[in-house]
Amino acid sequence: MSTLRDRMDFRQNAADAVKDASLRRTMRTATDVFATMRTRGLNSLPIDTWRDEASAIRQTILDDLLAYLDQFTAAATKAGAVVHRARDAESARETIFHILKDRGVRKIVKSKSMVTEEIELNPYLEHRGMSVVETDLGEYIVQLAGEPPSHILAPALHMNRKQVGRLFAEKLGVEYSEDPEVLTRIARDVLRKEFLAADAGISGANLAVAETGSLVIFTNEGNGRMVTTLPKLHVAVFTIEKLIPSLRELPTFIRLLPRSATGQPLSSYMSVVTGTRKAEETCGAQELHIVLLDNGRTGILAGEYREILKCIRCSACINVCPVYRVIGGHAYGSTYPGPMGIVLTNLLEGIDKSHPLLDASTLCGACVDVCPVRVPLTDLIRRLRERRVTEGLTPMAERAEMAAFGLVAGSPALFDFAQRVSRLSWPLLEMLSGPGTLERLPRPVKDTFRRRMS
Repeated sequence: MSTLRDRMDFRQNAADAVKDASLRRTMRTATDVFATMRTRGLNSLPIDTWRDEASAIRQTILDDLLAYLDQFTAAATKAGAVVHRARDAESARETIFHILKDRGVRKIVKSKSMVTEEIELNPYLEHRGMSVVETDLGEYIVQLAGEPPSHILAPALHMNRKQVGRLFAEKLGVEYSEDPEVLTRIARDVLRKEFLAADAGISGANLAVAETGSLVIFTNEGNGRMVTTLPKLHVAVFTIEKLIPSLRELPTFIRLLPRSATGQPLSSYMSVVTGTRKAEETCGAQELHIVLLDNGRTGILAGEYREILKCIRCSACINVCPVYRVIGGHAYGSTYPGPMGIVLTNLLEGIDKSHPLLDASTLCGACVDVCPVRVPLTDLIRRLRERRVTEGLTPMAERAEMAAFGLVAGSPALFDFAQRVSRLSWPLLEMLSGPGTLERLPRPVKDTFRRRMS
């Protein structure tokens, strides 16, 4: 099984992942399924028109985000929620902890939330004596394994059914099975008890509606509804850019998000949560706290990379990325893998602490082709690479090598000479470079295309 690694060691992490044949097979199968489902789900639909609409809506939010935040806060408060603003991860964790502690909460159930992964909420609460159980099946699997998610939509994408079967047998004391239906039934039986015993539920939100103060949550397992309705206390955590202006814009995202993520026409469950349980209602939280997290988003909004905040976390760019499809998510050493993760991690964590991730892109543009809100991911990655060079973050040897390559590539005569020399000196280069360095590169051919066409 894979584990999260230091993102500054990305090149070595990627090389290790490439050598893991089981991981490569699992990743190839899973991402091929996603790609096929998406193609089928978008067939004969006005997808470009929908993408234009979604992009424009998200841009409208970014252009006046503070005003929309104030509108959302007022509407959510009127509906019975308590809204908290959190500047960073520490303040968000402390706010959530005190909400739970003041109400004597000990047992918590969670629906899938990448933002809570970003702020490392689970270990924070567990260290303070609270039990936190993930209820999304993929999240539950990686929680049992002691691993972070490998994918923002399918957290256990990197694991095959045999690995899950062994994990359940070891951790839950059940009979080994690799039948997905049996494994799902086992998890459902365990989690049902957790739902009924929980003192509080914690969720994220895919979108939030400024006009009504509503939370919009997409799930395929129904666990989101259990988390937000069974416990008396519901705490929702999401970042400030998740807003849309009103419910009128919601159908655009209902059509786009599931299709972009999995190719489904609709998610199995979509919940719109507005405030607390009303007197005439029979379900829903009696107390709702909403934590609006900034954690660097305001800074991104003011800069040249602000379009990354249009992202709706559908994972389409991750599923088509040729790098991610081979190495999986843990090699990135970040909460957010894939093309959107490369950009977001460098902006949130600092390019000085994350710049090796910029190598995790071929700039092929597949991510741009599938993004439902038209985030110019390759352009953002290219600009961050330029910044890495200007800030002197690339190794001196690499800079010298690239300068030499630029010199050679700019001269037809030198380039032809270099091709001849590389073919003759390749065995020596393999000896000097050591194992794993040149093995991934094609060997120089005897007759190059240029020589054959001359």
